[in-house]
Amino acid sequence: FFLSLKLEKKAKGKLQKQICQVVLDHFEKQYSAELGDAWSSVRDVLTSPWCWQHAVLLNRFSQSPGLESSLAEQGFHPVFPAALPYLPPAFRCYSRTAPGRFPAQKHQPGRLKGYYLLNAASLLPVLALEVKDGEDVLDLCAAPGGKSVAVLQCACPGHFHCNEYDDLRSRWLEQTIESFIPDPLINLITVSKLDGRQIGDLHPEFYDKVLVDAPCSNDRSWLFSADPQQAVLRLMQRKELSSLQFQLLRSAVQALRPGGSLVYSTCTLSRAENSDVINLMLNSCRNVMPVDLSGMARGVSQEFTFLSGMQQHELLVLPEKGRAWGPMYVAKLEKVSST
Repeated sequence: FFLSLKLEKKAKGKLQKQICQVVLDHFEKQYSAELGDAWSSVRDVLTSPWCWQHAVLLNRFSQSPGLESSLAEQGFHPVFPAALPYLPPAFRCYSRTAPGRFPAQKHQPGRLKGYYLLNAASLLPVLALEVKDGEDVLDLCAAPGGKSVAVLQCACPGHFHCNEYDDLRSRWLEQTIESFIPDPLINLITVSKLDGRQIGDLHPEFYDKVLVDAPCSNDRSWLFSADPQQAVLRLMQRKELSSLQFQLLRSAVQALRPGGSLVYSTCTLSRAENSDVINLMLNSCRNVMPVDLSGMARGVSQEFTFLSGMQQHELLVLPEKGRAWGPMYVAKLEKVSST
């Protein structure tokens, strides 16, 4: 027992040293103002990687005999209850309250992986999108591909366009799709490297559903920036992100058919990159309406902690011990007419 305690302290000390103080100071100032009392418990989780959790999303295209019983033996339980407004039967995801990671699977060309390890909160944007068979779907900022894989666990789109502007991340996306999706279905997927801000002009009113999982100031990874100079530069450039996010969102609205819906998500707590971007969209664009997400929030309230006081069309998942999911911001809009 004492040895494990010693090892735990050593691990904590090692990880503690890696926290980038300049980022933590910046977050401390911003988030204590924006989140109030909730910030201290969120900070405790974000700065303690040993208490982070990973969920296991099963791949419906891969037969993995004994996988679910093995997960049950290790204390895993289904994350999403059947009572959710939208939960396709093939969509199966497991987690446990204990921290730690289920073993990862290596990429093997020609062989499908049985599961995908991820932060369970990152599945909420996909479930909010409510993709149905035969719909034309765009994942505007798709790398590394977890949400694209999750969309295909829900339904079989008529056409699925996965876009990633960054060259390196685009290759990562292609490998993820190859690892999880069988050949016949891969033929329905287009992977492109377009500037997401231009897709609305290139494909106006083409898609039924659009996911904008926007580039953002990733709170978890930024806190552990190894290079303090890079961290300072990131924090200086942070102010420009909301402008990019708004342009991506505007492009997504252009790409939507009237009656279609989009989900906007980030993995930051920052109000400037979340509610402010959505509010600007709603105030400047007459043909989009907010969509109520409170039914989904109620359905998953056992598994996730949400910031109170948000509007009905948005959710912000706050990490806490035992439910260390998020941060994840989710908002849903519907296009009501042509531009």
